[in-house]
Amino acid sequence: MQVKESNKKPLKGMSFASESGRRVLLREIEGLKAVEKTLGALFDSVVERILRIKGRLIVSGMGKSGHVARKIAATFASTGTPAYFVHPGEASHGDLGMITEADGLLLLSNSGETAELHDIIAYAKRFSIPLMAMVRRESSMLVTAADVALVLPDIPEASPINAPTTSTTMMLALGDALAVAVLERRGFTPENFHTLHPGGKLGKAFIRVRDLMHPLKDTPIVSSRDVMSKVLLVMTNKSFGCAAVTDKNGLLVGVITDGDLRRHMDPGLLNETAAQVMTSGPVTIDPDSLAAEALAIINSRSITSLFVAEKGKPVGILHVHDCLRAGVM
Repeated sequence: MQVKESNKKPLKGMSFASESGRRVLLREIEGLKAVEKTLGALFDSVVERILRIKGRLIVSGMGKSGHVARKIAATFASTGTPAYFVHPGEASHGDLGMITEADGLLLLSNSGETAELHDIIAYAKRFSIPLMAMVRRESSMLVTAADVALVLPDIPEASPINAPTTSTTMMLALGDALAVAVLERRGFTPENFHTLHPGGKLGKAFIRVRDLMHPLKDTPIVSSRDVMSKVLLVMTNKSFGCAAVTDKNGLLVGVITDGDLRRHMDPGLLNETAAQVMTSGPVTIDPDSLAAEALAIINSRSITSLFVAEKGKPVGILHVHDCLRAGVM
């Protein structure tokens, strides 16, 4: 939605609203700076415990802490740490069965006294499941029960009615800090991210040529000694408007395109060999190259298809439409 600016003076109270918003942001920035100063041995301990989990990281919390917990679980799951959110209320009615002894728990609570977490804590103690916490009150039930607890700084909420604002911002940022620290320790790469996130923009950026190319059996390939009557049949059957030309060792030595046919159009064309008509030294791409690189070559050379080769031999063909259908831009 586009909003056009008006020449009229701001309504009464508008400057107050901006000032109020600015005050909220400054208070939350204060909270983030305070969290950064707390990072140390306890943070390192939580990271190490998450890395040692053989199963999954279960993240839980109630209310606003629960909403933050869902996001933290999603961030971990998309960055190489199997994780999911368990609602503490549902856990008390059967969902505890989703938690195994191979898992680890990360519980979020502002007060540290959230009643709905009691059953999860008892379950963790019964089955010796590692229990980590993110909490605002150091003197609380959750801190006492946890194997290790990250206590948020006592920075006031940005809301004048004490609604969760600064506290949830600190929790969210601390969750991001944990996830990034863990993924860096795992050596998680953008390619790994693509595997778990193929539909996103970053995922599409890491699609490989081999993921999109047509296989060798569908690739138009002729021998340099083949006569053009045979070459034309291969080009027609494969429908790419071109053909790769190989020598007796199977190495790619040239390419014949529709343009080459027009340039050599004369009564004796069908009796000529592919070697006589082809354009030598065709550009190729490796199957492990990024599809975005292939598309750049296709666009820069004003061609529609690009042969894929390994060690000089063709292994497939990539058409511009293959890239566009996959969302590679």
